[in-house]
Amino acid sequence: MVNGVKRVLVFDSGVGGLSVLDAIAASGLALELDYVADNAWLPYGLKSDADLRARVPALLHSIVQQWRPDLVVVACNTASTIALDAARAALTVPVVGVVPPIKPAAALTRTGVIGLLATPATVRRAYTNDLITQFAADKRVVRFGSSALVDIAERKLRGEAVDSAILAAEMRGLFGAPGGNEIDVVALACTHFPLIADELANTAQRACVWLDSGEAIARRVGNLLIAEKGAARARHAGFTDGTVAYALGRAFNARGFSKIAAIGPTPAFDVAPLGVNVSH
Repeated sequence: MVNGVKRVLVFDSGVGGLSVLDAIAASGLALELDYVADNAWLPYGLKSDADLRARVPALLHSIVQQWRPDLVVVACNTASTIALDAARAALTVPVVGVVPPIKPAAALTRTGVIGLLATPATVRRAYTNDLITQFAADKRVVRFGSSALVDIAERKLRGEAVDSAILAAEMRGLFGAPGGNEIDVVALACTHFPLIADELANTAQRACVWLDSGEAIARRVGNLLIAEKGAARARHAGFTDGTVAYALGRAFNARGFSKIAAIGPTPAFDVAPLGVNVSH
């Protein structure tokens, strides 16, 4: 915290956490926002639970020591379900995780059929099963896991065209599953997916409500920090693979980030400014 302004670090394996950062920035709170992408290890869904429990807390501990945020948001469903407790044990600042929006989806559905759109790893996890049992036991939940949509979101933010054929095929996978023709609410259980929410809605076989966790996380951040009202300001953005600097420049520049940093390898995870103006 500098001059009374609270600082929030948003963390993800890739750029999906930008959907959460956008929600925090739109919350009307005077916050300084940092962003870290462990994109050298993307996608987390292909890593072992043990490796993630070791890497995520260590990386966050190092960045927290260097950038001194007042709160950390783990804006990644995979990391939240696997390494959130370990991250909280490793840090002295509050840590907020992301939860698939199954509870609000269950409250909103009128047909009693919910679509759960996530990565394959999140779809299969016991944590997801527990959420469904707890909050949607009397609903039908149609699950579909997609890694292709993560790639589409990453490519979109690099300025590449969205592949409509792949998008349509993934939507058929969700709405063409048993019960899919009755889905009226889709819970987006990957932070990448809100970044392509318009494309998803335009390609879907039926009109639905599309829910994500961004606003809920922003409210939680505001409750924990009790920040002043005002405009948020982007500060640092760091990547474990700094070669994305130019490719992602437009997306980060649009959010107010003008410089990025390279985060070194384990165990130190030292931050070094790249000196690259991402607006170019």
